[in-house]
Amino acid sequence: MSAGSSAKRAPRSAELRVGGFVRLSTCDWPGELVATVFCQGCPWACGYCHNPHLIPPNAKTNITWAEVMSFLDSRRGLLDGVVFSGGEPTLQTALPEAMRAVRALGFRIGLHSAGPYPERLAAVLPLIDWIGFDVKAAFADYARITGVPGSGDKARESLRHILASGIDCEIRTTVHTGLLGPRQLADLAADLAAAGVVRHKIQPFRAEGCRNPALTGS
Repeated sequence: MSAGSSAKRAPRSAELRVGGFVRLSTCDWPGELVATVFCQGCPWACGYCHNPHLIPPNAKTNITWAEVMSFLDSRRGLLDGVVFSGGEPTLQTALPEAMRAVRALGFRIGLHSAGPYPERLAAVLPLIDWIGFDVKAAFADYARITGVPGSGDKARESLRHILASGIDCEIRTTVHTGLLGPRQLADLAADLAAAGVVRHKIQPFRAEGCRNPALTGS
């Protein structure tokens, strides 16, 4: 490859696979007016997931990162920030460069993550202003929710990185009573208290988008 063609090579952020894009959201980052980028792919398969179409990493997508950046460029000064959601954003190695590109436009950065890749999460924490971290269950009980052995250890390590960073965060858990009853919630609360979590948000299960009939009753 010549020096000239190398200089014209697309930035790494162009490789980000975008499974969906919400141009205006008031609920993805509390108190902020944001656009939300839904990153394609997740290594876990939680039964209550309301975005199951985002789980397959190689699924066909209909929006490019270039289209997202073009829109964001037109919204400078009008939006507070951009949230990277999913799927699981840290699955994609292009995420850090994508965040840098968005920050260069003047936006603050938010992230939704469940922490399956602790070191990747730690690497992007300096690039973000807020994180919504999804805790699935007590750490020893994670595989029952995610379908992946050892996922609780990954989540615990990711939570340690977040708390050590001091970054503004929301630690939250989606609760379906068929999956998390009083005893399971008590075990979860004990785990979070031991980790040093002070505030923990419980959010109810949303049937919309969920394809698990055992949970939706359909």
